[in-house]
Amino acid sequence: MSYVVVRVRGTVNIKREISDTLRYLNLNRVNHCVILLDNPVNRGMLQKAKDYITWGEVKPETLEKLLRSRGRLEGDAPLTDEHLKGNSEFKNVKELAQAISVGKAVYRKVPGVTPVFRLAPPKSGHGSIKRHFPVKGALGYRGAEMDSLLNRMI
Repeated sequence: MSYVVVRVRGTVNIKREISDTLRYLNLNRVNHCVILLDNPVNRGMLQKAKDYITWGEVKPETLEKLLRSRGRLEGDAPLTDEHLKGNSEFKNVKELAQAISVGKAVYRKVPGVTPVFRLAPPKSGHGSIKRHFPVKGALGYRGAEMDSLLNRMI
């Protein structure tokens, strides 16, 4: 299983260890997004930075939409089926999205891709960026509700 992680808050008055964690996750700016595998190390980093990020699982269809619209290669060229076919074991973006969603592939290990997705701010806003998701905020674990946020940001 994989998580999609989006940075929601900035870095004013942030503790150094949380800032370092966000840098390790490659979440250097607000509205940047990464895809992580579900393992104990990544879960620990997510819990450490939970007051600055939101994360959850997404459907393969949403992940494919994210890869097609916001996936970039080095040099800022768009991610294409031709690049994947020639430089990886995947034939197209749909196959890559399926493999990532079940945890069989790691996006950042695909040759030539940039590991960060630059997203637009969500239509109708994040909600409160100082509260957690269960209390009508934008922070922390969202679960399957991550699909709706990503669709508003793509």
